[in-house]
Amino acid sequence: MTDHRKLRASDQDRDRVAELLRVAVGEGRISLEELTERIDRAYTARTLGELDEIVSGLQRYGAPSPAAPFPAPAGGDVLRLHAGGGRIAQTGRWTVPRHVSAQAGRWGKVRIDFTLADCPHREVLLDVEITSWFGDIVVVVPRGWVVRDGEVVRHRMGAVHNRPPVPLAPGGVTVRLTGYVRTGDVWVRYRRVTGRGGPELGPGPR
Repeated sequence: MTDHRKLRASDQDRDRVAELLRVAVGEGRISLEELTERIDRAYTARTLGELDEIVSGLQRYGAPSPAAPFPAPAGGDVLRLHAGGGRIAQTGRWTVPRHVSAQAGRWGKVRIDFTLADCPHREVLLDVEITSWFGDIVVVVPRGWVVRDGEVVRHRMGAVHNRPPVPLAPGGVTVRLTGYVRTGDVWVRYRRVTGRGGPELGPGPR
């Protein structure tokens, strides 16, 4: 597995560090002078390892416990996609189980692409968990499917980005998100499927 500290930092990674530092100064955990110095370092950082050093010592202990995930159906298989500080991708042609569990740790990236998958279910439970800094889970579904995110617990800097472009189509699948997002992001992307069977990609995290 690739050492996340050697990966090149993106503008989004730098912005997240800057926001975490602003939260820390508002709580009195660093001074205004430290804020200015650390933000300057954040926006000149080249790798994730350099960003790690900037926020070192700001990890909070005793964070709220994650909400209990929706239980897997009795007798059903669970696909577990758990990334620590690395990257995991479930893409291409695969058979979708009724329950999927996705977890992203510090700098972890999980991508789940349903656009070419065979899904025998009308509803899929996708339990997400991001409890450490800067984790990302990207969920890609065909247009005509709908992802419901009302059961996901968001805390502090955790967010779910989900705007279905069209209602659920006849024969479409509902992906029901449950779980907990503390300081990372879940990105939901809806893709048109071309006549050749491939997704038509647009802007945004892929």
